[in-house]
Amino acid sequence: MSDSSPSLPALIADPTGLTSLVHDLARARVVAVDTESNSLFAYRERVCLIQFSTASGDYLVDPLGFSDLSALAPLFANPRQQKVFHAAEYDILCLKRDYGFEFAAIFDTMIAARTLGWPQLGLAAILEGRFGVKMNKKFQRANWGQRPLTPEQLDYARLDTRYLIPLRDILSAELAAAHRMEEAGEEFSRLARLGARSDANGYGPQGFWRINGARELAPRQAAVLKELYAYRDQQAQRADRPPFKIMSDETLLEIARRCPRRAEGLKGLKGMTAGQVKRHAPGLLKAVQRGLAAAHLRPPDLEREADEVRERYDRLHQWRKQKAKARGVESDVILPREALWELARRIPHTLDELLQVEHLGPWRRETYGAEILKVLGVQNGGEVNR
Repeated sequence: MSDSSPSLPALIADPTGLTSLVHDLARARVVAVDTESNSLFAYRERVCLIQFSTASGDYLVDPLGFSDLSALAPLFANPRQQKVFHAAEYDILCLKRDYGFEFAAIFDTMIAARTLGWPQLGLAAILEGRFGVKMNKKFQRANWGQRPLTPEQLDYARLDTRYLIPLRDILSAELAAAHRMEEAGEEFSRLARLGARSDANGYGPQGFWRINGARELAPRQAAVLKELYAYRDQQAQRADRPPFKIMSDETLLEIARRCPRRAEGLKGLKGMTAGQVKRHAPGLLKAVQRGLAAAHLRPPDLEREADEVRERYDRLHQWRKQKAKARGVESDVILPREALWELARRIPHTLDELLQVEHLGPWRRETYGAEILKVLGVQNGGEVNR
């Protein structure tokens, strides 16, 4: 990793340091922010590092050393201080989940780059191309929940925010020149309104139906898969590891297909090493037996949109695709997918009725409203027969 400064950022790990940091950040008009979590290493992920940069310094907050980070809440909620993220959605969802922070005045450099049609969107590629800074990608999958953090980790974490403010300046100038600032601003506002992130593993008794291939199982096998899925979750909680690191979905599905009665039946299955068989055979075989003794299961009916709704969605989808291609951006820059479905279901008949569409902000209503009504086939207060 290369950078112009050999010094490490300030690591904030005690209440005195946090108080000083809050004072310093309160004086900054623009603050860059990022987070690191441990989703690849824990059953329930949590924010393990919060990075801040201002025009005058870089700071890393170690949240694992604090029982209370509410002193940071005013910063995030302050509409007069801009918070600059890159790919902010995950960070905002996690910060809301862990600390209940509210957000205002967001600037997302990835969204700005997407709005402008930049070919490179990853932060590492942008920093190398724009600032000549190379980031060590191996730390993207580091265990940020381990302590102590190494000097290399601290240096990597600092670079995630150090260049966001000058990058924001470049993007702001380009957005203004392209008359796209208002458009990007609608997405920034949407990010600030996001709800808190739920448990990353999302376990629920019926969650096994989300496993690819579960709906093709026989009813008896589906009952077995449900028990295997519950067993894996119990083991993941006990070991404080993500469920996929205990056993893959593919392995659970294959066990459910075969319904083995003895440990020998587990050998040779993908993912079932000799160590896995020794460790999990008793629990897996008991889960199989519980499933075989349980009531057979059939997949719940999937909600299906009415044919006329899907037809309207398809028309909107094609229109969006053409607009995006002509402009050289991804399709969802034009309109998010949620907006397409809401429009297809609501069938707004007038520009005023577009106000009721949650995912359609003022700029998009004004810019695309008439075209959207035309695509929907709305004419003279009604829908044209197609």
